[in-house]
Amino acid sequence: MGFNSKYYWKGLLSCGVLSLSLANLSTNAEDAGNLFNTPYDVNQGERYFERQCSRCHGFDAKGNDETGAPDITGRLSRASTNVGVFNIIREGIPNTAMLPVDSALPDAQVWQLVSYIESLRYDPSTVELAGNANVGDTLFSGKGECADCHMVKGQGGRLGPDLSRVGENATPTELMSSMTDPHNDVSPRWWTISVTGPDGVARNGFRMGEDSFSLRIMDNDANLWSFRKNQIQSYERIDQSTMPSYDQLLSESELDDLVAYLFSLRREEN
Repeated sequence: MGFNSKYYWKGLLSCGVLSLSLANLSTNAEDAGNLFNTPYDVNQGERYFERQCSRCHGFDAKGNDETGAPDITGRLSRASTNVGVFNIIREGIPNTAMLPVDSALPDAQVWQLVSYIESLRYDPSTVELAGNANVGDTLFSGKGECADCHMVKGQGGRLGPDLSRVGENATPTELMSSMTDPHNDVSPRWWTISVTGPDGVARNGFRMGEDSFSLRIMDNDANLWSFRKNQIQSYERIDQSTMPSYDQLLSESELDDLVAYLFSLRREEN
């Protein structure tokens, strides 16, 4: 059979129409699911994320306390389906810093971004851990003294992050690293500041807020102190964690048990 230009161009035209149709998919096509979920699409979604979304959510998508952008590598609190994520990206979230994407951005590219966000999560039930979560629970409130600073389900201290759902947004490797090397990549929310106020008294506390003209700290007794920078005598910002390393304080098996417990901390299903 010889080459037939009539059918060749007809075929190209059909492919072009199909491509345009796919590029304009919207949430009305939710029954079909996300059709832009190939490795290529995930890669394209990651490229867009790094250019536009990482400014608030970070290159690792772990969020930013300073901007209020949440960690989106774990379970999402505002969306449970791909369509829900699509709608948030497309429409934004009113009264928050989450703005909608450019209205000119093709739906296909938004779906690619959805695919990339979906790729950041995994099924925790498939993760095999060496430790025992029940033993880790006992260590958390006992020998490890973790509850002195951290809260779980409303119980515990306020001198560290609330860990009630830490297992949703941290891998076992990250949990282990946070216990053995707590000074690595400390969030600005947990930096501390030493301030000598206008009264000459030195006070230390967590950096609750800071701008060009003022700063606010919370001391170990949960007291809040506010200062005008042009009135203080001196201050020092410390970007290390107040948490000690457990590398020498607990055995390897005890660390494994604590990781298993922390990884089990998730939002309870209804």
